[in-house]
Amino acid sequence: MPQTLLPDEFLKRAATLPVVDVRSPGEFGQGHIPAAVNIPLFSDEERAVVGTAYKQVSKDEALVQGLEYVGPKMADFVRQSKALAPGGEILVHCWRGGMRSGSFAWLLETAGLKVATLVGGYKAYRNQVLDSFTQPRHLVVLGGKTGSGKTQVLAELRKLGEQVLDLEALAHHKGSSYGAIGQAPQPTSEQYENDIFREWQQLDPNRRIWVEDESRTVGRCFIPLAMWEQMRQAPVAFIDVPKEVRIRRLVREYACFDPALLYEATDRIQKRLGGQHHQAALRALDQQDYATVADITLTYYDKAYLHGLSLRNSGTVHTIEMPEDNPVQTAQELIVWAEKLHTTIA
Repeated sequence: MPQTLLPDEFLKRAATLPVVDVRSPGEFGQGHIPAAVNIPLFSDEERAVVGTAYKQVSKDEALVQGLEYVGPKMADFVRQSKALAPGGEILVHCWRGGMRSGSFAWLLETAGLKVATLVGGYKAYRNQVLDSFTQPRHLVVLGGKTGSGKTQVLAELRKLGEQVLDLEALAHHKGSSYGAIGQAPQPTSEQYENDIFREWQQLDPNRRIWVEDESRTVGRCFIPLAMWEQMRQAPVAFIDVPKEVRIRRLVREYACFDPALLYEATDRIQKRLGGQHHQAALRALDQQDYATVADITLTYYDKAYLHGLSLRNSGTVHTIEMPEDNPVQTAQELIVWAEKLHTTIA
């Protein structure tokens, strides 16, 4: 009989063993355990037919229908699984930890593999994901207006040994209308939560964790509500960088991209910019005057960011003046500030 594992133990083993998700491609695409490989027992269409047979006819009819679909695929299931598990050991799960993973695991064991399945399936894993974000963490929020170089500052903090959770990197989006340019396609919000959870579990809960100040959404991805609520209560290090310095950074970051993408992103914020500013920004794009485009759009983004900052408890916001674009120096000063803050709180 295949071994059964609770989510904690399953995920520990998943750090060194291959994981096969036997759900349909559609289920897998909506969200999956990071690094899992999809070997679907049924296609999306087949799963729908089996489900209909189960509901409208009987469990036995659904079983027979499922066997008709699975039978011709069994040898291929074994070949794919053995290719994933050269050590002869593999993990398998489905949605609820029921018939799909059980039958797949039986097949692999019959073929000589050592198999363990997930008790409660992907559903149990998802419950653990969402529950984890309710656990208190020592968050420190890095704030700053658009173009302040927060992503680079986070990278420097990580180099200096700080714990960092880069929510924008995981979302494949930088947060603004222009934030998807140059990025990979965004994950679903469900997959985003799973990806955050993988990082979250690897962080020491007894040490501070730096995160960037974000609204609830990063592009189309939603930050887990319980985590976001913790972020809203956490101390904020607001790095105040002059506008002209931020404009230069934005020109460096975005002038290299296809102008058509910049036009599209500018059009998306037309109402927020206002007709006159929107047209001025488009004319500047026509002339490849990217500094003027940045100047115009920052008028909107700065106002929006400061409004969001004003909704926080003012006692949690600490302004740190940074006259230059120097992520290394900024990171060093932030660590000194954070140590002093910790001493004050303690």
